[in-house]
Amino acid sequence: MSGRTTALTPPEDADAPVRHPDAPAPGEPLGSHYDQCFGCGEGQPHGLHLAATAGEGVSLTATFTVQPAHQGAPGLAHGGVLTTALDEALGALQWLLRVIAVTGRLETDFLRPVPVGTELYLEARVTGVYGRKIYSTATGRIGGPDGPVAVRADALFIEVNLEHFIDNGRPEEINAALADPDQVRVARAFEVNP
Repeated sequence: MSGRTTALTPPEDADAPVRHPDAPAPGEPLGSHYDQCFGCGEGQPHGLHLAATAGEGVSLTATFTVQPAHQGAPGLAHGGVLTTALDEALGALQWLLRVIAVTGRLETDFLRPVPVGTELYLEARVTGVYGRKIYSTATGRIGGPDGPVAVRADALFIEVNLEHFIDNGRPEEINAALADPDQVRVARAFEVNP
């Protein structure tokens, strides 16, 4: 297991992930789940604008380019921003399962610095499902799918219902999202993230 947390490894009797029949087809862009999401929303001027594409099975690929607003040390991506990119990619996997889930635990390994201006290529996949628990893993490579691995993460997502967001979110944003006449956007607004 190379030092990975056992809490992020599916139990032996976990179910294999099954792509929902209505999930986007491999190669289809997944789009933003919510315009104001820092990870994928186009309404966030300093957000990641992460663009994800459905892969085979319960997997996806995604890219984002590290901008000057994403710096930690001068000229390098902030570790929290890199973790956010991995969390966003892992969270987007729930769209392929067609469940609402939130991050329960996320463990990130930083293997090399990521300079500003770098395109980070992310790959994520679900590794197992056990009741409401969804286990997944992701890697971030510099410059393309065959580039060196810069970051990687394992995660545990927990399936929740819409009340999780209604009970815990700010009423202004929750009510505005629920009032959207586009029911697909309403459903997608609450698909991922704590």
